[in-house]
Amino acid sequence: MSQEEFGTLAFEVMRRVFEIRQEFGRFFEEKIYKRELARRLPGVALEVPVDVIFQSFSKRYFLDAVYQESALFEFKMAEAIVARHRAQTLHYLFVGGLGHAKLVNLRPEVVEHEFVNTTLRPEDRLRFSIQIDRWNAAVPGAQRVEEVLVALLRDFGVGLELSLYEEAITHFLGGEADVLQEVEIVSAGTSLGHQRLRLCAPSVAFKLTALPDHLEVFEDQARRLLQHTRLDALLWINLTLERVTFTTIQ
Repeated sequence: MSQEEFGTLAFEVMRRVFEIRQEFGRFFEEKIYKRELARRLPGVALEVPVDVIFQSFSKRYFLDAVYQESALFEFKMAEAIVARHRAQTLHYLFVGGLGHAKLVNLRPEVVEHEFVNTTLRPEDRLRFSIQIDRWNAAVPGAQRVEEVLVALLRDFGVGLELSLYEEAITHFLGGEADVLQEVEIVSAGTSLGHQRLRLCAPSVAFKLTALPDHLEVFEDQARRLLQHTRLDALLWINLTLERVTFTTIQ
């Protein structure tokens, strides 16, 4: 679907959205507005399920509203549209195999709405390089994490929500009961409490990020974390659309 074609559909939908907001006001829950939209405009499907599957792992997402089986509309009830909302909508475009969406925030006094578009095709998100020059595969669990994540990325592609990759890795490492562990935080030999981290092996944690730059800032903070735990290493993987960088911090 072209941007122009989507714009035509978006105009039809948004006309009803504005009418509904004018009549209903801004204090109802999101589901009320969506149901009224579907009632007024035939062709609007709500909570459209999309399954992401890799081997024994699966996760289901629900797209807020899809018009004529091709135009995505994501609704929010927030103080303002923020980067997290745009990223989530882009994620839904990727998993739904769509190119255009409209992000609509119904809570403010004046309805906020933005286009969210991507020209990336599924095959484009598979064209990434892998950097492992600072990766120590001999660290317990490192080889398994690398194998699982690379296989996931070869199937899903890059650019999806980090939580999806983390959930999938956790699944293949045995599930949350094995991976999410309480790690003791210490200072000068004194225990300050515990914090939940994802472990791929005893005393080895792993963390995924999607930082476009300033990686040295994250690494500095990660080393501070290590200094105040009894962990031996942190396996850090940074994902961008162009490169996946594996780093072992010890």
